[in-house]
Amino acid sequence: MADQGFPPDGARPGTLARLERVRGRAVVGFACREGRTRLADLEQSGSAKIRLPKTHDGPPVAVLLNTAGGLTGGDRLETEARLGAGGHAVVTTQAAERIYRSAEGAAQVDSAVRVEAGATLEWLPQETILFDRASLTRSLAADLAGDARLIALESVVLGRAAMGETVHALQFRDRWRIRRDGRLVFADEARISGDAADILAGSATAAGGRAFATLVDCFPQASEALARARTLVEDIRAPELRVGVSALPDLLVMRFVAEEGTALRTGVERFLTAWRDAPLPRTWNC
Repeated sequence: MADQGFPPDGARPGTLARLERVRGRAVVGFACREGRTRLADLEQSGSAKIRLPKTHDGPPVAVLLNTAGGLTGGDRLETEARLGAGGHAVVTTQAAERIYRSAEGAAQVDSAVRVEAGATLEWLPQETILFDRASLTRSLAADLAGDARLIALESVVLGRAAMGETVHALQFRDRWRIRRDGRLVFADEARISGDAADILAGSATAAGGRAFATLVDCFPQASEALARARTLVEDIRAPELRVGVSALPDLLVMRFVAEEGTALRTGVERFLTAWRDAPLPRTWNC
């Protein structure tokens, strides 16, 4: 996909006034000490911030937020999460991220996680909303050690159904890479370039759906949990929501496609709550 934006009618790329761009970097690290997972590292700069709400009956939660209020072409956010051996932590976001119309260039969001042996990291950001003429390049890179576990979710909603919005012009690229002990175990790439409504109308893409999500659970013997995952999928299936689950060695992959964002969010919430046997972070209900 070309790294391009959508200049106003009559304007040529490169002729627009140079505007200030969003830059943000956030790093959070946890370590397990005396049987408890505690904060070990914290770094934040630019518009990328991290909040650490008190938790009393579960693992610590790191909440990511972008004080810029959204992203557009040329903006860049970087996030890194590290979890030490034997720990358990959750990383989520304060709210949905919004990607607005791009005048020039693509917004870039890069995330990296490192999970040590015996640890479980839950990467559970809320959805990303893409508006008409948005341009976004996004990546998630994960390095797992030994028997580490990663539960990772990324969701996308095209426009706001309640506002009658339809996304036609879109440049979107989503890249996943998960490695265990240096060996690639999961690689996924999604691209939408052009008229999103037309592209996603096909039966081989989203059959008209305007919201979709990928959920990966990577842990040893994950394929043995396939039957349970399929049972939970049947419990949440609805006319406006389609869900599929497949297994790879030490990996479960779930795909959600919905007619609009509310149906997607409801289905993802119900599945994750049952799958994890725990409520989602409180920011999901704010």
